[in-house]
Amino acid sequence: MAAIYTANHLQKNYGGHVALRDVSFSIEPGRLVGLLGPNGAGKSTLMKCSMGLLTPTAGEITIGGVKPGPASKAITSYLPDRMALSTSMRVRDAVAMYADFFADFDRVKARDMLLDLKLDDGQRIGAMSKGMQEKMQLCLVMARAARLYLLDEPLGGVDPAARDYILNTILRNCSENACVVLSTHLIGDIERALDEVLMLKDNTVFLHQGVDELREAHGCSVDEYFREVFRA
Repeated sequence: MAAIYTANHLQKNYGGHVALRDVSFSIEPGRLVGLLGPNGAGKSTLMKCSMGLLTPTAGEITIGGVKPGPASKAITSYLPDRMALSTSMRVRDAVAMYADFFADFDRVKARDMLLDLKLDDGQRIGAMSKGMQEKMQLCLVMARAARLYLLDEPLGGVDPAARDYILNTILRNCSENACVVLSTHLIGDIERALDEVLMLKDNTVFLHQGVDELREAHGCSVDEYFREVFRA
């Protein structure tokens, strides 16, 4: 099966600081991948390069066989690590904007997820808590029928009681031919759903392996392995 998401010797420098160093990987459709690493490892930078928000210093990324641009964005649904919408908008305005921008956006699916999470579509985004804002953004992102979902810390500000629902929402709302790459520090909360992990250390790929293979090779969970690798 052809890969949906690849990086080839990707490099990103900020002046003298190296944010990504010679990053290469290939991910096939139908996989849920945990993008793991400590703060500063380059996880958000990788996603921003993938969306064309940052320009690589060297190397390249391809999504669906093309470099980041209009064609790749048409098949990629991205959840940034910060609020990307105007806080003066109401939730219903954000839904309408997504429906206008993305041909694959499903209003009914978005409405159902918002209702499940008890989010009022008449509420102003600026009046919502950080956790409510993150839930709303995730509803919008997962209401698209994308081929690749790039989710940057989707559980970061979400209360523990809602995490299972959020994870199940992610699993339930993407097709078997779609790929999900999910950045998180909450490995224990998502490990049961992961197919593979892409672990960054020192701004490069330290490990890219199937979850079952990792557990068998190291005799421990992904969470335990991560803690061992990055023990202070």
